[in-house]
Order: sequence, then structure tokens, then C-alpha cells
Amino acid sequence: MMKRTPSQTVGPYLHLGLTQGIFGAPEIFSPAVADSGLAGMHIRIEGRVLDGEGVGLPDALIETWQADSEGRYAHPADVRPPTANSFRGFGRCPTAKDGSFYIATVKPGCVPGPNGTTQAPHINVSVLARGVLRRLFTRIYFAGDPANAKDPILALVPADRRDTLLAKPDPKAPNVLRIDICLQGMNETVFFDA
Repeated sequence: MMKRTPSQTVGPYLHLGLTQGIFGAPEIFSPAVADSGLAGMHIRIEGRVLDGEGVGLPDALIETWQADSEGRYAHPADVRPPTANSFRGFGRCPTAKDGSFYIATVKPGCVPGPNGTTQAPHINVSVLARGVLRRLFTRIYFAGDPANAKDPILALVPADRRDTLLAKPDPKAPNVLRIDICLQGMNETVFFDA
């Protein structure tokens, strides 16, 4: 009889080397992407990273990269002037014991897409976790945003799977959106090639 092999972590450095406690650099280790005074709709995205059986992963890491509320990236390749020097665009959040994470940010604006198209507001996400030897890439879109209908990347995802990419408003908390990231199973999140 064959037995399942236990999962292996990528290494002890994953959690220790990528959290603020070791290096104390909040600008690169923080789930706070946008300062409170920054223009735009301030939101908090909350969720959990789940394994194939729906159990939260206590040792995963979520990294996000996004445009500001005007659709500008805090990166030299985006030659448009930034709306604020304090916008980092990058966030990093290790999961808690129950697999939960959060990102405090502003809702991004539309950004240029391939072949002259426009992409709907979205947040790029990478996931690192035990048993994941290469980071996983996905996106968070916003449920109900009319720009989703014309997004060229979202259009590549089968209609019955798009829901795995949509953050939905939390009816109990204003400006909080919820999305879970499922690594396997029936509700597996759509992941993209790098």
C-alpha cells in the first residue's frame, strides 16, 4: 500500500527572512500599501490561504503589486508622474495561524493592457507556501466593477472560474473586501503563468 508523502517547506528562511521582525523595514515588509492620506478609496482586503481540504495555511506569504487610484505604478517603467511619492504599490503579509491575511490599500485605477486595451482595476498577487517550489501568480479583481467586462486578461479565464478572482464586499464591514486563495481542490483559485 502506498502512503502519501508529507509536505515539505521551501525552507526555514521563508517565514523568518521575509517578515518585518527580522529586518524592521516596514516599507518592504508591510501589508500597508497606501498611507492613510493618499488619494483614492481606501480598502482592506481580507482572506485566507487554504489548502486543498479547506484548511488555512499558517506559513504562507502573500505579496501584492498594484497601481494607485489613478492607474499609475510606483515603478520607473511607468513614465507617467505619480500621484503621490508615498505610494509604494507593494505589500507583503505572512498568514496568521488560521491562514488569514490582509492588505490595506487603495482601490487601483484602470491600467494599460496588451495591444492598446485597458485592464480593469486589479491587484497582482504572488503566493509562497510550503510545498510550493515556485511562487504562484494570481490577481484580485473587484466584484461588480463594470470594467471587468472588457478586461483582456480576465476574458482569458473561463466564465465559471472568474469568481475565484473576485474580491467581494464584506456586508458587516465598510470598505472591507473578502477573497480566499485556494491552492488546490474544487474551489482552486485561478493561477497564471509568470
